[in-house]
Amino acid sequence: MTIAEAVVKRLYELIDARQLTINRISTISGVTQSTVSDIVNGVTSNVKIATIKKLCDGLEISVRDFFDSPLFDDLEQELK
Repeated sequence: MTIAEAVVKRLYELIDARQLTINRISTISGVTQSTVSDIVNGVTSNVKIATIKKLCDGLEISVRDFFDSPLFDDLEQELK
């Protein structure tokens, strides 16, 4: 799994656990809906840490909590 895929899966986990929509997470985090949609649809593969931080703020979790998931344990090496 790539980092981009792991970020999408983790974001969906967190959104689903809180029963939020893409529109709602974008509103509470201050990230545009198009940006969130691009992330979850795989259009954006290099999500900025500042964007992840805003999403975490909206979810009321830390960046550490975001990345504290088995999804990030065995990522593919992305050197190309």
